[in-house]
Amino acid sequence: MDTKSVMIGMLVVAVGVLGYLLWDANQTKVKVDLPGIKIEGH
Repeated sequence: MDTKSVMIGMLVVAVGVLGYLLWDANQTKVKVDLPGIKIEGH
């Protein structure tokens, strides 16, 4: 793999993560209740 391929892969991953975060922020109710972890959002 050359440097260009690595950079493109990192950009694709970054866009995917940011897209998920934006989608998650726009959800009306977010609740994650796992043993030891409890996350609630609006």
